[in-house]
Amino acid sequence: MKAFQSLSGMAVAALLLAGCASPQPGMSREQVLASWGTPTRTVPLASGTRLQYSGQPTGQTATMVDLDAAGQVVSVRQVLNIRDFSRIEVDKWTRADVEREFGPPAKTDGVASWSGDIMTYRWVDGDQDMFFFVYLDAAKVVRRVGQGMEFPIRMNDR
Repeated sequence: MKAFQSLSGMAVAALLLAGCASPQPGMSREQVLASWGTPTRTVPLASGTRLQYSGQPTGQTATMVDLDAAGQVVSVRQVLNIRDFSRIEVDKWTRADVEREFGPPAKTDGVASWSGDIMTYRWVDGDQDMFFFVYLDAAKVVRRVGQGMEFPIRMNDR
C-alpha cells in the first residue's frame, strides 16, 4: 500500500510539473496557454504572434513566446538582460518597438530635466537588482537609455 501511495504521489508531482513546464519549440499556442495561462499581452509579428509573459511591475522577468503563423512555438526567451537591452537603437526605436520587444515597463515617469517619458524596467544582473531606463522624446522616439542599481528601501524605526 505504501508503494502505491508513493507512486501515486510521484505521478501527481509529475503532472503538476508538466502543467508548469516552460514552452518549448514545436508546442502549440493552446499548450502554452494551458500551462502558462493568459499572457500579459499578445503582439502581432510579421511572422506570427508573440505572447508576452511579463513579471513587471514587481517581478524582474519578461518571457517572450514567439509563435509562427500556424500557432507553433518557434522561440522562447527571457529578455530582461543586458544583451537584449543592448539591441535598443537610440534615435530609431519607438515606444511601440520597446514594448513589442520587452513588454510593458514596471513604470513610466517624468522628471523636470527630461521633457518626455522615462520607461523603467526592473531586472536582475547576477545577484544585483537593477533598473533599465528608456528615455523617450515627445514623439515617443527613444533618445537615450541607461541603467542603475535598485537598492532596498529601509524604514527607520522611530
